[in-house]
Amino acid sequence: MLVEAFAAGVFQTNCYVVAPGPGESAVVVDPGQDAEEGLREVLARHKLTPVAVLLTHGHMDHMWSVTPVCDGDDIPAWIHPEDRHMLADPLGSVGPMGQQIAAMYPGLEFREPRSVEVLADGAELELAGLRLTVDHTPGHTRGSVVFRSATEEGQPFLLAGDTLFQGGIGRTDLPGGDTDEMMASLRDKILSLPEETAVLPGHGPMTTVGQERASNPFVQGLTSAPGRHL
Repeated sequence: MLVEAFAAGVFQTNCYVVAPGPGESAVVVDPGQDAEEGLREVLARHKLTPVAVLLTHGHMDHMWSVTPVCDGDDIPAWIHPEDRHMLADPLGSVGPMGQQIAAMYPGLEFREPRSVEVLADGAELELAGLRLTVDHTPGHTRGSVVFRSATEEGQPFLLAGDTLFQGGIGRTDLPGGDTDEMMASLRDKILSLPEETAVLPGHGPMTTVGQERASNPFVQGLTSAPGRHL
């Protein structure tokens, strides 16, 4: 399996490209600000054909480039219905911060891609020769999700968005955020996964479930959840 990431824009959001291998179809995860050039480079270098864009949530640093990427390649965007409204109005979904961003980028406008599909908790997506399981993980936003999969060799991995980082978790103080829901999502949907599960976060370096369970100060006391498998 091929998994490649690059940090996009001033927010340094990790954009991921996932494919069975070079020369295959691929899915794009969270194309943030100015992600188009980086995506073109990754896709061309590995001779990949994108078939879908997956969004872990609707915040603008994760969906900034979703419409040009989707409409440019005539592919759908997948997002949880609770966050779908953010595709057309991401600035209105981050409180006062949206006004600051609008002032920095005069004339900035967003709209939905031509094709949008909705994600459901527990759904099994079959895209680009990959099987990805969707887990609804509200807390950072109402519609936050993570995507679970595994390599052919059996290595589990998690595209975690802004739910879990190395040494941190997603903020819950923006509109739609909820600390209690975040703790429940972490406990029931993420920390219950096998320790060796690689965590590919929305920002910062890769980590593992075991590493975060042992050392992340934000999730201490949440480590007694029953085991769960991919």
